[in-house]
Amino acid sequence: MAPITETRAENTVPSETSPLISPAAGSVAHVKSNGSTTSSTEVGDTGSSNTDDDVENGECESIKDADEDGPTIQVNKVALLPALAIGVFLIALDQTLITATYGKIGSDLQALQSTSWIGTSYFLTLTTFQPLYGKLTAIFGRRQCLLFAYAVFGLGSLGCGLARNITQLCISRAVTGIGGGGMNAIVSILVTDLVSLRDRGVWQGYINTVYTVGMAAGAPLGGLMADSIGWRWSFAGQFPIAAAGWISVFFVLRLPGDTKSDHWIEKVRRIDFAGAFTLMCAVFVLLLGLDNGSNLGWARHATIIPLALTPLLFGVFILIEVRFAAHPFAPGHLILHRPLLAAYGGNFFCLAFQVGVLFFIPLYLQAAVGLSATSAGVALLPNTIFGLCGSLGGGLIMRRTGRYYWLTVGGFVLQLLSIVPLVAFAGGLANSVVGVVIGLCVLTLGAGTTITTLLIAIIASVPRGEPSSDTPIAIACSYLFRSLGATIGISVTTATLQQALRSGLEHELGGDRDRARAIEEAVRRSLDSVRELEPHLANIVRRCYAAATRAAFIPASVFAVLALVAAVCIKERKLGR
Repeated sequence: MAPITETRAENTVPSETSPLISPAAGSVAHVKSNGSTTSSTEVGDTGSSNTDDDVENGECESIKDADEDGPTIQVNKVALLPALAIGVFLIALDQTLITATYGKIGSDLQALQSTSWIGTSYFLTLTTFQPLYGKLTAIFGRRQCLLFAYAVFGLGSLGCGLARNITQLCISRAVTGIGGGGMNAIVSILVTDLVSLRDRGVWQGYINTVYTVGMAAGAPLGGLMADSIGWRWSFAGQFPIAAAGWISVFFVLRLPGDTKSDHWIEKVRRIDFAGAFTLMCAVFVLLLGLDNGSNLGWARHATIIPLALTPLLFGVFILIEVRFAAHPFAPGHLILHRPLLAAYGGNFFCLAFQVGVLFFIPLYLQAAVGLSATSAGVALLPNTIFGLCGSLGGGLIMRRTGRYYWLTVGGFVLQLLSIVPLVAFAGGLANSVVGVVIGLCVLTLGAGTTITTLLIAIIASVPRGEPSSDTPIAIACSYLFRSLGATIGISVTTATLQQALRSGLEHELGGDRDRARAIEEAVRRSLDSVRELEPHLANIVRRCYAAATRAAFIPASVFAVLALVAAVCIKERKLGR
């Protein structure tokens, strides 16, 4: 087909990071037969200023979307986005699907003491490969990498269902994490390609909705399968869903410049193996140290040595990326760029605070208040709705105003303020389920807003004039900080809670350390053990657990404050239309 040109057409060679959908409403992106990107609708001037300056000076840089004109390859968002949503749903579903089946898995495989490695092996590869996919998409192409991720996730899930011992299961979970990391990161990268930056927040709200539905459905569905057809189907049942996603992506996703002409050997040479291996080692010793600390004690050599090696290995990783890697997947000019570093810090501390609190509050409702697991789950539903409202609302506000700085700061202020009702109604002033739920709603409203705005801040903060491939790399790196933040948040708050619980029990029991340790270990294994205690002893445990929960808010509060400090340091750029 002969190319259709207009007087304003630009003969630019497209890449996979070129926007496929123009910012104008209803416009559809096309590619000329000579390879240049065009659009069937002309985009007018936004009328925004091009002035650069910090938000502290009351000014900001306007990001204009490039005009793109003309015909040939149409991208159907209506068909594509549901295919991408399958991956988002699977990732969320998988993370909670097995939470109700750990006990059954450990008993069936006769490895109850090793069940923590089912989660650790998954998060090891998930955390490592998420930032790597940003570079891989630039080397091999978005479509090829997403197909690879779907295939690996599906095969890993099938392997989990067929595992005959705990070692095979953990290896299969590690394979699943490799695919899951890609499904998570590449979907965000593709949505950024398909919609304008100003609309990106709204689409992130839609993605968060799918993610939340998947997480909400995971635990009850996993429990239902474990009690009926068996825990193996919790894993194997994900294989046909991943296969459906693979087929959808294969037939629907067609990108300009998606076929790379380089020989595969040349592509492999561009992979940063040294950086990836060092990052995996750093994440492994971190997870190993945190796991040993929770199970063996924090004063053991098996805990201290891995945790001491963690900063050293992360330092080596940064050195490789900044100084030695020819094709780094976390280049220094991005991860050390001040506005991006501030946004990454916000991601890290936000997830450390949010995930840490959302992990131990349901345990408080069961251990201290006496709710069943089902009732505690129901109590968390309102905050889920508030989180979705924050995410979608933040996206809509950004689309209307073109700004995200004060929205981000406001979201972190809400998270910090949520600590007041949470501590007050978790035994500080009274034990009130309603009060705790209100505090959680305030927390997730702020967290839902900031998760969306921080992603926009990262995309907008990529240094101007840098290669277009830097945007997906910057997005993928954000998942590294989010995963590490969530891991640190759970570990630190849990360790604080356990130590406070042990000390409180020892004090209440007149210094009987052995008895206090035995009760604390029983509560860690199962919260149902509280109901099996003598009434007066059960009341002591509930009081001590409530006090331990309030103690866990001390490190959580530090994370919330540091997240707010990071947000203040973000530099705003006004989003173009």
